[in-house]
Amino acid sequence: MTGAYLNNQLLVAMPSLADPNFSHSVTLVCEHSERGALGIVINRPLEMRLAEVLEQLSLSTGDTRLSGMPVLAGGPVQRDRGFVLHRPGAQTFESTMQVSGTLCVTTSRDVLAAMAAGQGPAQAVVALGYAGWEAGQLEEEVLQNAWLTVPCDDALIFELPYEQRWHAAARLLGVELSRISTQAGRA
Repeated sequence: MTGAYLNNQLLVAMPSLADPNFSHSVTLVCEHSERGALGIVINRPLEMRLAEVLEQLSLSTGDTRLSGMPVLAGGPVQRDRGFVLHRPGAQTFESTMQVSGTLCVTTSRDVLAAMAAGQGPAQAVVALGYAGWEAGQLEEEVLQNAWLTVPCDDALIFELPYEQRWHAAARLLGVELSRISTQAGRA
């Protein structure tokens, strides 16, 4: 995989992946380089709603749809750190990284303040924590058959129910996960 970075790819956990942090997960790779990778799990809602996060930040909103939005478990690293996946817009925020032409991730408080005020991104997903890999680690996991990789389809992030994302992401490759053995191997 030398030089083949997985930016803006979805990592679809193979059925054999037993790690409880990633079993049956779909992870968006936001950044991948020779130094390692950072991703956000997009199919693990917490019991927490966005209203709780806004309250912790002393922000309020009258938008019941927004306050009732589930917060995702974005990964096992820094679970107290927030990440907002959203579409790019005219508005800029303090700490935004462009993942693709149609997707950004912002880690600064100002995006949540804008959302609470009804002026933020029209489509957004909020996650706490992230998935991180050291240099070469993600490439090794892909070689070990832990993950399928597929180019990101933003509709999966913004439109599909969480419980359907694992199977839907694999179907983007034409793979039906229910037909794959939980035993990994090489041919």
